[in-house]
Formats: sequence, C-alpha cells, structure tokens
Amino acid sequence: MSGTALATWTVVALLGVMTPGIDTKLVLRHTILGGGRSGLAVVGGIAAGCLVWAGASLAGLTALLAASTVAYDIVRIAGACYLVWLGLSAIWKTLPRNRTATGDRLDAVDVNGLTVRSGLRAGFFTNLLNPKVGVFYISLLPQFMPVGPAATAWGALLVAIHLAVSFVWYPALIAIAARVRGVLLRDRVRAGLERVTAVVLIGVGVRLATESR
Repeated sequence: MSGTALATWTVVALLGVMTPGIDTKLVLRHTILGGGRSGLAVVGGIAAGCLVWAGASLAGLTALLAASTVAYDIVRIAGACYLVWLGLSAIWKTLPRNRTATGDRLDAVDVNGLTVRSGLRAGFFTNLLNPKVGVFYISLLPQFMPVGPAATAWGALLVAIHLAVSFVWYPALIAIAARVRGVLLRDRVRAGLERVTAVVLIGVGVRLATESR
C-alpha cells in the first residue's frame, strides 16, 4: 500500500469522525451533563463498537449487511429503538419529580445517570446497532487494502488509524465542552439542554427506522 493511499484513508477517517452525527451528539451530551470522564467513556464505547464492526468486516461478515435487506433492516430497527429509548429516558429524568436540586444547580451525574458506565454502554451500543457503521467498513475498507496475504495486516492498520483519529478529535471536543459546562449545568439550562438532545436522539431514531437503504 502506498503512502498516498494511507494519507487518503486518514483524510476520509478524519472527515467521517469530524462530521457531526449521533456520535458527536452523544459525546457532547455526556460531557456537558455528566462530566469529562463520562464523555471520554462514550468515546471508548464508540471505539469498541467500531472494533466489532471492523473485525466483522475483516472476517467478511458485514458483507451480509450489504447483501441482505432483512439483516440490514433488523440491525437498523434495533438501533432506532435504542436511540428512541435513550431519548425517552432522558426526557423522563428531566421531569420535576425525578430531579434533585442542589442549591442553584443540579447534580447532573446523579440525576441523569450519565456515568462512565452509561457512557461506555451508550457509545458501544449506538455504534454496534448502527448498520451504517458496518456498511462504512465493508464499502470503504476493502478499497484501501492491497490484495494478497498482507491484506489483513493492512486492514488492521487502517482501522487503527480510524480509531486514532477518533481519540484525537473527540477529546479535543470534550475539552472545549468542559470549559462551558459550568454555565450549561444551571438548573433551567441543563433541563432545556437535556430535552433538546433527547428530542434529537428520538428524531435520529425515527429517521433511522423509516429511511430506506
């Protein structure tokens, strides 16, 4: 594989990670409402989900998604239901009877349950149940892999580059979000932000459930 191909893949990975999507929304939500550690946990979960898809791609399993409409739809509907569940849970936790005031602010971690564990879970399952991640790997990864016995090793290198880009971009985003977290955690601001992100999660889930391939 040439250096040009590696550079091209790096640019593709960078654009894919930097383009705002459900991963970015989850990282920002957990960072602002649960703290930097919760945001980083989401990044770890995202990486773990990507590793599963990447491993399946290298093994040829994600070709099933590209070939089978039924398999694709099963994963798509499961992912949509999970996103809607995340959104509805977030709205439920912002209801007055489910909020615990602490002075003029709210304890975001206790109220919203946005802990390290929940961050890992959200990042992992959101990616694992997103068939587009699988299609990304099955459609793009082979185009940058050489033919021959070294293909698997090069594929692993490409996956490592993709994950490395994620571990550079998302922590930078988390650092920026953490600087304004104090203002955004005020009672009314926090509740409004949580509801907005919840509506976005539900909207993405509904769109994922209703869109065609």
